[in-house]
Amino acid sequence: MTGNIADSGVLEGLFEVIKSRHGHSPESSYTARLLARGRGEIARKLGEEATETIVAALSEGDNEVIAESADLLYHLLVLWSEMDIDPADVWAELQRREGISGIDEKNSRPKK
Repeated sequence: MTGNIADSGVLEGLFEVIKSRHGHSPESSYTARLLARGRGEIARKLGEEATETIVAALSEGDNEVIAESADLLYHLLVLWSEMDIDPADVWAELQRREGISGIDEKNSRPKK
């Protein structure tokens, strides 16, 4: 643990800031620019950040993984905001899965 203790509430706060950027000028806000470019660009950036997190985990140190993880979470929140997904719904899904084996949970999903 580091000297500053933060909790998941920081994600809700960041999500609110992201939501507030809808409709703002893309020239004044990176978030507004991403939102203006649409879901495809947001998803592409999310994938890029996931890859950067993987690379950091395999070949860099903890600080790089922390930084890339923060970027990954930010872009995931932007995607949720664009899709009008409330983080509380994701937390509820995680809570629903609590205590269930990951294998059992995955096997219970409808086949695609």
